[in-house]
Amino acid sequence: MQSMTMEQLRAAVSAGGVVGVTLKGEGAGFFLEIATRSGQNAVLSKARSVEPRRFGNPTSALVVLHNIGIAVARLDATHWNPGQKDMSRSRQKRAQAMREAHEAAAYNKRLAAEIQESIDDPRSNIPHDEVMAEMDADIAALPVAKRKHA
Repeated sequence: MQSMTMEQLRAAVSAGGVVGVTLKGEGAGFFLEIATRSGQNAVLSKARSVEPRRFGNPTSALVVLHNIGIAVARLDATHWNPGQKDMSRSRQKRAQAMREAHEAAAYNKRLAAEIQESIDDPRSNIPHDEVMAEMDADIAALPVAKRKHA
């Protein structure tokens, strides 16, 4: 069976080359099988590969079909087994994404507080050139052995 990308499916639909679409359940997911006028069936694939595009939820597949302009599709749930769905992987990914989002939000909050603290500081500002000159003097005062690490 051949594969067909979303763009290819959209082009085939607009050219009238699609005879029918079947939403086929396999394991815990769904795949779209496309029947074409040439008689060669194809499966909807991922954008940059020939690997079939898997839908965990049939509603997602129907939304894709609707957006392309396909209003009628068959459903074949013969080999569908919702009990096979591996929830651990998607939950782990989601949990990791949430942890990263919380860490980023906490960092942004700390950074905003530090910036505001600096803005509110009543002490006078020191020009950059003055700070750099002072740092250069401090580095020059270090013993030669320590300068390499500074």
